[in-house]
Amino acid sequence: MSAKLPAIVSNRVSDEAKKTIDVVARFVQEECIPMDPVIDAQVGEGDERWKSHPAGIEELKAKAQKLGLWNMFLPKGHYKESPGWTNLEYGLMAEWLGRSRYASEACNCSAPDTGNMEVLARYGNDAQKAQYLKPLMEGKIRSAFLMTEPQVASSDATNIELSIRREGNEYVLDGQKWWSSGAGDPRCSIYIVMGKSDPDNKDPYRQQSVVLVPADTPGITIHRMLKVYGYDDAPHGHGHLSFNNVRVPVSNMVLGEGRGFEIIQGRLGPGRIHHAMRSIGAAEQALDWMLVRVNDERKKPFGKLLREHGVILEWIAKSRLEIDAARLIVLNAAIKMDEQGPKKALREIAEAKVLIPQTALNVIDRAVQAYGGAGVCQDTPLAAMWAGIRTLRLADGPDEVHLQQMGRNENKRGKAVAELIKWQQEKSATLLKKQGLSIAEPGTRIQRSKI
Repeated sequence: MSAKLPAIVSNRVSDEAKKTIDVVARFVQEECIPMDPVIDAQVGEGDERWKSHPAGIEELKAKAQKLGLWNMFLPKGHYKESPGWTNLEYGLMAEWLGRSRYASEACNCSAPDTGNMEVLARYGNDAQKAQYLKPLMEGKIRSAFLMTEPQVASSDATNIELSIRREGNEYVLDGQKWWSSGAGDPRCSIYIVMGKSDPDNKDPYRQQSVVLVPADTPGITIHRMLKVYGYDDAPHGHGHLSFNNVRVPVSNMVLGEGRGFEIIQGRLGPGRIHHAMRSIGAAEQALDWMLVRVNDERKKPFGKLLREHGVILEWIAKSRLEIDAARLIVLNAAIKMDEQGPKKALREIAEAKVLIPQTALNVIDRAVQAYGGAGVCQDTPLAAMWAGIRTLRLADGPDEVHLQQMGRNENKRGKAVAELIKWQQEKSATLLKKQGLSIAEPGTRIQRSKI
């Protein structure tokens, strides 16, 4: 809890935030985690799962609001709607939320709503905020973000093809979208849709726009819900949708035509860091489950408790090291965002986006291995946890895209570094000559010589 904050950030966290972190921790441990399997059971089975809304969610939301744990993700200094926490402070809260399947939704801090609320708060006009941001922040509706398409390589967003064309006072949308997370929820009322409004623009980053599309607009067909390693995440879901002559008012354009890339970059940066923050919590929860297993007196493979096998203790130690190191990457990115904004923290966000899911997957996989067959079935949360976090290596841009950009930027130092090392070598040669020394060949001793 707050007493265990990393020393490197403790003085950056307000006393009020420390108190709230403790409240979040208790809420997650005492209310959310025990409720997780109850909500899963309330969802039920069959097609009815897509029509129902688990009562347990509303029960948790009421408790969260009473505790003041609501919309914590909007950072102060950037949004007038913010509850007053910095990205760093929310990161420490989100870590706890990541331990539970439903805690983030209970606090109105779950994806994709968080990113969509940030889009509306940052780029939406007053009418758009009144119609969509207000009910989203009140937790009365949910939303989906539609960018990825099945027929193109969506890792390069310039490839998207869904057309947005203006006809009089309306925009007409035609095309397909998939991995539209949240589209299955009966409470999903609004889609934030990215499409191509100016395909002939010479600047490929000015061809796209973002439009608000009510979920009940005629012409939208939800074809199916995509599964994630066998999980369909009902009633949330990840939809495959098509748009056929879908018409919305011109007033539903966000920010202006051709501003789509600007908007999604503003949205995805904070979204990536939120995923990373929650993934740290998931890794911590997986480590806790591993500790339970290895200390179970009933489990004695080859006559010894699991904790008595050296490899298990090594897994525990490595997991502790990796989680603690990964946490610092996340918190560093959060601090950079607080001090300079998301645009100035692209490298730090990318580092967290790539490293943290991989770290969490390593820890979860060790826990799965410790449990054996129980680790891959529904008897523990580990299998679902692994499936969910594995998708983060693809969501908001696959790892390879971020690594490529990071590599390019790092390589820009190449010329300066080569010049520095060359200068250092030349200075070494001068100093050696002055001292009457020479550099020895490999495998020989340095000899004094007269030069």
